[in-house]
Amino acid sequence: MTTVANGVDEVIALAGQDLGATEWMEVTQERVNTFADATDDHQWIHLDAERAAAGPFKGTIAHGFLTLSLVIPLFTQLLRVEGVAMGINYGLNKVRFPAPVRVGTRIRMLGTVVSVDPVDGGVQAVFDFTVQAEGSPKPVCVAQSIQRFYR
Repeated sequence: MTTVANGVDEVIALAGQDLGATEWMEVTQERVNTFADATDDHQWIHLDAERAAAGPFKGTIAHGFLTLSLVIPLFTQLLRVEGVAMGINYGLNKVRFPAPVRVGTRIRMLGTVVSVDPVDGGVQAVFDFTVQAEGSPKPVCVAQSIQRFYR
């Protein structure tokens, strides 16, 4: 279920709140191929199914940065902020990829609002995100994201 915050004051009230988990999303070979073309990262572990089947992951895997980029659509399932002039992605404090995402795997994200602090004209919110792959004992991405919301 998506949490909706209406205005900066409601964002402030979210500090420390667990936002829950998103729906599952399948990571397809088509998405991996499109990402490879967009970033010019055509490494065989992402694209060559035959060679990757004999490799360390027993199949093609998603790029780490593709997994990270999926935080964006997954985040919108966790939190929607309305009643603000604008929201921006301010950056990341830490990102790790503890396990690969095998193509065809479904992923989901869990999120927590770590803190919300005032900045000129609005607030800066820090989120902890954990991306899980179905059936994997380890997370596939752990990231701390910073978002700013302006009045």
